[in-house]
Order: sequence, then structure tokens, then C-alpha cells
Amino acid sequence: MTTLRQDLRNPENDMTTTAFTLEPTGIELRFRRVTLIAREWLTPSYVRVRLESPELAGFTSLGADDHIRIFFPEGDPLSVEEMRAAPNREYTPLAWGDDWLDLEFAIHGDPASGTAGVAAAWAATAPLGSSAGVGGPRGSKVLAGRPDAWLLAGDETAVPAIRRFAQAMDADAIGRVVVEVADAAHELAIDAPAGVVVEYAHRGDEPAGSALTARLEAFTEADRPAGAVFGFVAAEQSIVKAGRALLLERWGLDAAQVIVKGYWKRGETEYHAPH
Repeated sequence: MTTLRQDLRNPENDMTTTAFTLEPTGIELRFRRVTLIAREWLTPSYVRVRLESPELAGFTSLGADDHIRIFFPEGDPLSVEEMRAAPNREYTPLAWGDDWLDLEFAIHGDPASGTAGVAAAWAATAPLGSSAGVGGPRGSKVLAGRPDAWLLAGDETAVPAIRRFAQAMDADAIGRVVVEVADAAHELAIDAPAGVVVEYAHRGDEPAGSALTARLEAFTEADRPAGAVFGFVAAEQSIVKAGRALLLERWGLDAAQVIVKGYWKRGETEYHAPH
């Protein structure tokens, strides 16, 4: 098991600092009609799609953990009201430009047999040219300043947010990223600075969140980096207890400087992560 660099692990020499803050920031809420124009499978159960529309001009997402609501209609709705009535779910925007938006979807279940949720089925099987709606984001938590160290942990559903946090790191950043996936064939590459260790927790046939929970529980007080640490933990709802136990109890981090969320809940296809 790899540990953080020795000179950063001893909290006894730590002088608490406020090197960064998470600042709530409002964004004007807008609704946009978009079209599915591309699909790329990154693993057998993880897909990136590109949405396109001139209505995406001005789209922005200030926080790496932002959520937008995606609407999945049947056919091509004739009105905004009809689009808004379609089934919808929340996702983190990955990247965007003047007229395009990239999203990534973890596919739980089998779209062909009907065991996948509406969003997974759409992401996996909707014909190119299909219509969708995008609402939001309506607000962000913006990380202002520079953490002394990072801990980012999540399952596949948290990878877009983890990717965006990693993009925000400077070249000298230190820390660790832990991503739970089924096995080596499902590992998703995270582009992080050299001082940030990226590791994978394989759950195999065990329930989602089990491998990540075990990994978080294995971290001790001695593994805490010095200084102001930003902690982000997001996965199946059961991860919340282990994430808070590590970050708030064993590591003693400020609750205002961490994010711990259940992004989804086993057995509840309409569960929405808290903002």
C-alpha cells in the first residue's frame, strides 16, 4: 500500500491554516435544448457523450462538484414544457465550449434488458441526433485558494468531479485519488500531477461502495497530510459514514472544507445527490 510522502504525514507538526475555502456562488438558472452528437465508450460500463446546441452559448459551471439536470424525452418535444416533463437525472458537467457539452455516465444494469435506469439507457443506446434538455447549474461551491494536500475518493459516478478537481491542481500539488471500480478492465484514467497518487479499489462482485469503504477505513491519523487538506468523497450513499469518519473524526478536518456525498442510492433510481 502506497502512502503519502513521509514529510507530509505528521499532523503533530501541523499548524492549522485556511489555505482555501469553498464559497457558494449563484448562477443564473437556464434551460437549454441539446442534441446527442457523439458517444465514446471508455470502459465496458462507462460512456462519454457529447451534446451540441447553439443554446449552450454562455453555459458555465464554476464548481467541480456542480450538478446539472438532464432531461430524457421520447422523441423530439415540441415545447419547453413538454421537455421539462420528461424523466430527468442529475450529472456533473465534464467539459464544454460555446456550443457543446461533454457528460460521462456510469452504466448500472443492462440497458438491453431494461434493468438500467433511464439515464444510463439513454446514454448507452439513444440514437445520435436524439434530443435532450439541460437545466442548470443553479449554483456552485467554488474552491478558492490552494489546498496544501488533496484526498479525492469516489466510485465511477464521481469520476467527472474528480477529473475536474484534478484539473484544478497546480503542478506541485500533492495528495491521493482513490477510485472504486469493478476490476482492472473498468479502471478510468485520472490525469493528476506527479505528486498525487492515483489508485483503484476493485470491488469485484461485492456491493458498490464496499471496496472504497474498506480503503477509507484503512487510512489512519498518521496518514493525514499536514496543513489544510481538501477532502472529497462521493459514491453510493453508504460511503457517507466512512467518509465523514475519516475526514472529520480521524483527520480532524474542518467540515466547511470537505465534501462528502452519496451520489446515488442502491435500489432508488430517482435518488438525487444533495447539493
